[in-house]
Formats: sequence, structure tokens, C-alpha cells
Amino acid sequence: MKQSKSSFEWKKVTESRLFFPLVAFALIMLFDLIFIPGFFHLEIKQGHLYGNLIDVLRNSAPTIVLAMGMTLVIATGGVDLSVGAVMAIAASTACIMLNPNLVGYKLADVTRESDPTYSFTPLFFVFLVPLIISAICGLWNGLLVAYGKIQPMVATLILMIAGRGIAQLVTNAIKIIIYNGTFLQLGNGWLFLLPAALYVAAIVFAIAWFITRKSSLGMFIESVGINSRSSFFSGIDEKKIKLFAYVFCGICAGIAGMVAVSSIRTSDANQVGLYFELDAILAVIIGGTLLGTGGRFSLLASAIGALVIQATTTSSLAIGVPASALIAVKAVVVIVVILLYSQQVRDFIQKITSRTSQKEAKS
Repeated sequence: MKQSKSSFEWKKVTESRLFFPLVAFALIMLFDLIFIPGFFHLEIKQGHLYGNLIDVLRNSAPTIVLAMGMTLVIATGGVDLSVGAVMAIAASTACIMLNPNLVGYKLADVTRESDPTYSFTPLFFVFLVPLIISAICGLWNGLLVAYGKIQPMVATLILMIAGRGIAQLVTNAIKIIIYNGTFLQLGNGWLFLLPAALYVAAIVFAIAWFITRKSSLGMFIESVGINSRSSFFSGIDEKKIKLFAYVFCGICAGIAGMVAVSSIRTSDANQVGLYFELDAILAVIIGGTLLGTGGRFSLLASAIGALVIQATTTSSLAIGVPASALIAVKAVVVIVVILLYSQQVRDFIQKITSRTSQKEAKS
């Protein structure tokens, strides 16, 4: 008995890694359409496009950037809990390089330092040095996991705890107001009607996609995640692959940190990147990359997962959910995602598709 073309295509769609993330995002958008009047309203003000949908895209940019690095780490069978702390370290470093004199100053004492064109360090180094430091943080995690054979959760927990303390030491635990206009363009700038942060996320996505899909590196990462021992006997250097994944994840955290602080114009080492590691991990899980086992991954699905998280946050705030209760809302999302990816749900969907194909075959 031959399968009909439509049933075959439906089965192919449901087995795609993009299916569940897109369904989750569509359900949230449907909820917004029904219960939040004007949620999809867009308007142009001063050459910029404004609206709730634009807010979802702009505010999800740091999570999307984090998810790109986290996807590669989880695909190797690991996890990085320190990305939030690395965000704080990178942001604190960038702000200190912009103006070290602001540490300890009150706003009323600032004169030249409040000039939007002022930067103590050339802007090229303001962007470069935090990324180098972030890469070193990723290198530290990678060395502990790949060469030290420490469990990823334990190895990255070290920097998760110590990293935020390091960030506070850099800024002397003082909130720093950002004045430099060029740096603020990362999170507050606009280009062709859309937020600049969205372009930053798109560039990071394109780089990650090119590295993993236009070279053999992506296949090596999946191979290590599926079976590291077999990969070793196939000639793949498991340690170097894992090391690269953690270094890349660290760089992504550094970029996300600078985007995050530029969007709020203030660097607070105690708050920057707080709980972002959970959002990044959840985005990757929503994208279908299996936590703990690794293997096959989809960068696009992880990016959609990040949009799902931000859309949930934006929708929750729009209907009046207190900000303090957002973590509970995300916990519900985690439960739903786990249920959707459970084997029982997959078997149920396969059963429905098989019955549909049988009926179409009989008719």
C-alpha cells in the first residue's frame, strides 16, 4: 500500500525540527491576537518602526545571540551555565574602557564624561577587548570540560559563581551610566526601520550557520554529541571540537552582554545577564537540541525558540502579569516543551499521521 503524497509531506513537516518551535510561536501569536487588542499594530515614528512585534524582535536579540553558542555546546553533549556571568564581565569591561572615571562618580559630577562622543579608549578596542576576555572565559570552560574531564554543569558552575564577582570587581560594584552614542547604537540604534540589535543577532546567526553548515565542523559537532567514542576512532579530535564550542559560546555571551547593556544604557554587574543562561538553554531545548545527549541541532530552530521565550515574556507583561512572576510563566513553558518533546507525544502524532495516510490510501 503506497503512501499518498499529502500524508508523506505532512509526516515530513511534523518530523522537522522547526515544527514544534513554529507551532509554539504560532500559539502565542494566536493568544495575543485574541486577548491583547492592538498587539499587532505597527507604526512608523521618526523613521523607526514601532510596535509589540518589534519589541519582541529587539528584546530577543541577546537571547538569540546566546542561543547560537549554547546550541553548539549542547550539541556536543555539554551545557554552559556561565554565559550570564560572562555577559556581565564583558559589559563591565566595555563600560570601564569607555570611561573609567565614571566609577564612583555621581551623575551631577559628570561633565566631559557625559559627552556622547567621548571614549577613554578607542572604540575598536572597546568592542574587541571584551570579546577577547569572553573567549578566554569560554576557553577556561572548554579546558575544564574537554581536557579536565569535569562534568560540564560543574565546570561552568565555577565561572557562573566567580564570574559575577569578577564583574563587580571590575566596576567596583557600581552601576555605570553609558553615554557614548556609538556604543549605544548596539541596543538602541535603528537601521532601515528595524532595531540595530536585530542585525547584530542576524550577523551572529549567519556566522554560526556558515561555520557549521558550510564546513565539516557542524558534522563533527553532531558526531561528538551522538557518540564521542566512535568519533574518536573515526579520527575526530573530540577535545578540540568541544573546546571550540565553548570558546564560541563565550564570544556569543560577550556580544550579548554588550547588546544588553547598551539597550538599557546602564551596566550593573549584579544584574546584567541574570537568568539569561536559563533563557538560552530553554531556547535551544525548544529548538529540539537534546540537553545531555547532544547530536543533531538546528540554529534556526534555536533562534525561533528565543523568539518564543521573548514573545511569552512580552505577552505576559501585556496582560498584566507582574515581572516577578515571569519566572513562573517560563517554568510553565518548560513543562509544555518537555511534554511536546516526550516520546509519548511523538508516538501520538505518528499514530495520527499513520491513520490519516491509511484513510487517504483507502479513498
